Amino acid sequence: MTGLLQKIVDVRADEVRALLLGFAYFFCVLTAYYILRPLRDEMGIQGGVRNLPWLFTATFLTMLCAVPFYGKVVARFPRERFIPLVYRFFIANILIFWVLLTFEIGGVYVARVFFVWISVFNLFVVSVFWSFMADLFRTEQGKRLFGFIAAGGSAGALLGPSITLGLSAPLGPVNLLLISALILEIALFCVRGLSRSAAPTAETPRRVEEQPIGGGALAGLSLIVKSRYLSGIALWVFLLTVIGTFLYFQQANIVAAASNDPTQRTQIFAGIDLIAGILTILIQLAATGRLMTRFGVGPAAAVLPAIAIVGFIALAIAPMLAVIIIFQAVQRTANFAISNPAREILFTVLPREAKYKAKNVIDTLVFRGGDAVSGWGFAALQGIGFEIAAIALATAPIAGLWFVLSLALGHMQAARAKNPDAGDSR
Repeated sequence: MTGLLQKIVDVRADEVRALLLGFAYFFCVLTAYYILRPLRDEMGIQGGVRNLPWLFTATFLTMLCAVPFYGKVVARFPRERFIPLVYRFFIANILIFWVLLTFEIGGVYVARVFFVWISVFNLFVVSVFWSFMADLFRTEQGKRLFGFIAAGGSAGALLGPSITLGLSAPLGPVNLLLISALILEIALFCVRGLSRSAAPTAETPRRVEEQPIGGGALAGLSLIVKSRYLSGIALWVFLLTVIGTFLYFQQANIVAAASNDPTQRTQIFAGIDLIAGILTILIQLAATGRLMTRFGVGPAAAVLPAIAIVGFIALAIAPMLAVIIIFQAVQRTANFAISNPAREILFTVLPREAKYKAKNVIDTLVFRGGDAVSGWGFAALQGIGFEIAAIALATAPIAGLWFVLSLALGHMQAARAKNPDAGDSR
């Protein structure tokens, strides 16, 4: 097994167990999410495309309540206890939605709540996963191994929409919730395995003491305010959401105009996820680790903004269904295959409290806050008469700023990796 893996990824013999568990863990998490993602997109349309800004705002407000609660859980419980608590909470939520949707309780209101809930769910479960990985692996290991571990998520992103495409008709879309809950429970077996073993370096085993992190419920916010580095990561994620939300709204408008059939629209969304999943896993297995090791974190993070610049210019020229499908597939591929692993490496040089608390604030509150702001921004541009092409053209300069920030963060990360004790307080 080790010899086979070493032909694909630069892994040491004593890292293999943690590598495979990390791969399997992320595989389960994203399989569970991507089974539900096409349902979320369809329910977003059922709730009304014009209502999407309200749904994004509701998601942000939900995050405002959830983040302090999560901060209290992290402060009070050790890692091996609070991670299962988070996942079991969401499994219980999935079962509740299954009951409501099966018995058609609430109608369009449940559809809107489900849209908001899954927008919270996906950020929390993925944020907790990457916080765990950043806690186990060091920067040098992350460059070599995060691409392969992310490939586990890409395999899940490939299997999830395949399950939705294949089983939504015979089982019914609602019953897919039960499959998602079961797979999320399987992820907890991987969590337990990783909790019993640290990801070792080639020199010494690295074992993190299982003690509560402590601190306040809102410590993540104060850490971001005090640190230029964390503030820069927060801005990077905010710009990611601006770009992603504008693209999502453009997708919703174009797909809604192209088809009135809910089943066909769900299949379009699942098809985009499927294409992106295939491309992503090929790049992650073949190139991600080598690219980050050779070129560094900054250029890797800058790949996604570069694609966004080109994609929005193309969308401005031809705002068509084919263009939006290609753009979404390529940008998701770049995000998951290269730029997202690079972003997660940014956190490996931080203390544990920042990895779990500040990172969670960035991944959830900043992310969904960006969604809410950009959602209303998109609606405002449409309200004053901007068409899809004009909005796409106006978004390209934002992607340019994002590109420059990516390179700057890469330089800051490299400096912190060389000198971990160097501070960057304001």
